[in-house]
Amino acid sequence: MLRRTLIAATALPLLARPSLGQGRYPNRPVKFMIPWAPGGTLDGFMRLQAEIFQQEFGQPLIIENRPGARGTLAAIQLVTQTRPDGYTIAHHHLSVIRHPFLTRRQTWDPVNDFTYIMQQSGFVFGHVVRPDSGWNTLAEMWAAARARPGQLSYATSGIATSNHLAQEELCEKEGVTMIHVPFRGTSENITALLAKSVDLIANSNAWQPNVESGQLKLLAVWTRQRLSAFPDVPTLNDLGYNMVVTSPYGIAGPKGMDPEITEFLHQAFKRMQFSDQIQAYMRRNDMPDEYLGPADYTAFARDRAVYEERMVRRLNLNID
Repeated sequence: MLRRTLIAATALPLLARPSLGQGRYPNRPVKFMIPWAPGGTLDGFMRLQAEIFQQEFGQPLIIENRPGARGTLAAIQLVTQTRPDGYTIAHHHLSVIRHPFLTRRQTWDPVNDFTYIMQQSGFVFGHVVRPDSGWNTLAEMWAAARARPGQLSYATSGIATSNHLAQEELCEKEGVTMIHVPFRGTSENITALLAKSVDLIANSNAWQPNVESGQLKLLAVWTRQRLSAFPDVPTLNDLGYNMVVTSPYGIAGPKGMDPEITEFLHQAFKRMQFSDQIQAYMRRNDMPDEYLGPADYTAFARDRAVYEERMVRRLNLNID
């Protein structure tokens, strides 16, 4: 709480708007691309910030949803069609960093072809099983997987997703082999688990209502801190894995943006994120705080690209 208070306090003064060749920035609408369909927690998170942005700067932050192509359509536009003037920016996520390693086709440099503005939040993942599995802890699930090598199955939202890679890393740490069953999302995972088609969900928290109702059981969460909704459920760190997996996401623009505009956008979005209104939204939705400024976000992307390439090569993943 102290860290958040300090960050919020530093963001209170009015922001100095960059004065560039054609007047103060922004002097026209700013387009913000989200590479997913409308709806959901993330979409609501950004639309709430769009309202605040217009109130503060007198220009709309226009949300444009661009689903498809494994969540890379916004990145493609940033790389191929966008001037680095700060008037087109996008939601940036780990699939954009991972994508170049999944194909032999020419794509982009996951670090140098973007301007990293600010990391914001991430997803809540967890290990979920049926109550009749007999497993009350993650250790008991690993023991069952070890006793039945290559027989237990886990569901994710797709091949080469962050939760797929993380679950395989955990299997590697535990020395077990499990069957990966990819679906299109957590809702399909829940249906499959309830139908006893899979043994485990390793995915984001659309499972929360089913856990709260007692239909499913949560063994562990992958966030840095325990969830307020499930304070008795341990994190991976609590269990000694030294892993935080939230598939953090943020805001990026095309490469070559003016540093003054980059910093202005960083400060604007930081102030919004640590406002009472956005913090309340994040608490209601158990959204983790993954804030990083431009330099740290760029460094994170550089380190993450090394990890992504290693995991893609180890699992022999490709989309060609």
